[in-house]
Order: sequence, then C-alpha cells, then structure tokens
Amino acid sequence: MSSEIKRLLKFLIVILFVLGFVAGISVKAADTASVTATVTAQNISVTVNDGTVAYGTISLSSSKDTTTSGTNDSQTATNNGNVTENFNIKGQDSANWTLAATAGPDQYVHSFCTSNCDSSPTWTPLTTNYQTLGTGVTPSGNVVFDLKINTPTSTTNFTQQSVNVVVQAVAP
Repeated sequence: MSSEIKRLLKFLIVILFVLGFVAGISVKAADTASVTATVTAQNISVTVNDGTVAYGTISLSSSKDTTTSGTNDSQTATNNGNVTENFNIKGQDSANWTLAATAGPDQYVHSFCTSNCDSSPTWTPLTTNYQTLGTGVTPSGNVVFDLKINTPTSTTNFTQQSVNVVVQAVAP
C-alpha cells in the first residue's frame, strides 16, 4: 500500500471518528404532547314569572293569597344559570307598614308556601333577611311558590303599599 493511500485511509478514519463522535453527541430524542383545557364561567341567575302579584284592596286584619282559591297567581322561580343553585327569599317593609311575624298596628305579615299550597299550605312568614326558598335547583329547574299577605290590624295610611318580595340565587 502506498503511503498516499495510507495517509488517505488515516484521514478517512479520523473523519469517520469525528463524524461518529459528533453524531453521537448531537443526536437527542424529543417528543411533545399537549393538554386540551377548557373552562366555562359560572353563571348564577334566577328569574321569577310572572313576577307580579296584585292583591287588590283588602280589609284590615284580613288575608289574601296567590293560591287557586285566592288570586290564582302562583310564582315560578327558574334557574336560568348554568350550575345548580339554591334560592332564597325575603320580604321588605313598605313605605308605611313594617313587615312582622304577626299583624299589628301598621304591621303586616307576608308569607310564602312551596308545597301543597292549594290544599294544605304551610305558610312561612317572610323576614327582611333571606330565608331558604329551594335548594339544589338544577339549570332550567324551578320552584313554584305562593304568597300570602295579612294586613295590619289598624293603620294610619290607606294608600297602596308596595310589599315587594326578593328572590335570590346563590351557589350551594
């Protein structure tokens, strides 16, 4: 073998060695994967239909309700949010009458019922603080309720009173 071929072989061996070394160092394995993530904003919402009760003119020390034998105007609270909700309810003082547990002079009682209201109602007096109206109401679910008013035993004001009720939706 000639010296030139030997030199060429040595050169090729060195080149192959260097290439093998470089290739061995620079070869790295890598892989990726992704996670698909989604989120929906929580929507707590309630509507009340029909949302209006007109008791009309009532004598002092009298009562009237929204059952079928009364004004026939039951109210329906509907969960129009996207999660299960609890419903609360509260009453309020009017301009001239105070909401109370029992009727008295310029004191009226406003109550609610959620089951068997047309046949054997259990009336719960409203307060100015929230009370439970319904629990675990699923989206599009509802709670039907009736209201009952007891007028004061006496009053100094014989004008129309706004005896509004507030229904609240909260997360359980």
